[in-house]
Amino acid sequence: MAVDVLLAVGVGLELLCCVGVLVMRTTFDRLHYAAAGTTVPAFCVLAAVLVREHVSSGGLQAIVAVALMFLLNPVLVVATARSARRIELGDVAARPEEIEDVVH
Repeated sequence: MAVDVLLAVGVGLELLCCVGVLVMRTTFDRLHYAAAGTTVPAFCVLAAVLVREHVSSGGLQAIVAVALMFLLNPVLVVATARSARRIELGDVAARPEEIEDVVH
């Protein structure tokens, strides 16, 4: 029963992240939802695998897969955001009006 609940929660949250990616208008908003898919939903699926498989070969593989997603996703999101900013604005540096928004 616990495996089914954890999987249902994980899949439901992943679907919510997918809907967020579809609904959001800007690339940067979409990146937030895409990045969220590797946090709580992935850990729910990992927990379901560990409840069922325990710390066996399959459990260890799931731990490594989720850990790599969780640790490497921020690098991918930042690289994608920098690329998108360079495409949209021609440069990655902050514009003067963005600096004023942060200061005030």
